[in-house]
Amino acid sequence: MVRIRLRRVGRKKAPAYRIVVADSKSPRDGKFIEIIGQYAPRQSDDQKLTIDLDRVNYWMNVGAQPSDTVRSLLRRAGVLKARHETRLAQKLQNAAVALPEKSAE
Repeated sequence: MVRIRLRRVGRKKAPAYRIVVADSKSPRDGKFIEIIGQYAPRQSDDQKLTIDLDRVNYWMNVGAQPSDTVRSLLRRAGVLKARHETRLAQKLQNAAVALPEKSAE
């Protein structure tokens, strides 16, 4: 399974993390598929989290599962709420299109 998770970089006692897409069986700091963001917990709030939203949505659409920590970071950044709202709007639009087709028959 493909996971979206954190990969530690930085110095000793000064952690920084890259948000990567990796196979779930590869080690934390091992081989990965793509870097899609970074998280620096010790930076100021505006520089703390950087995410490529298009790539996050792409990987989640093809089935990548975020780790618990990455899920909470995405939730704080508003990515999951925006994703939920767009998927809900698509579902409602598809239901509205399907409803007139049934009544026409």
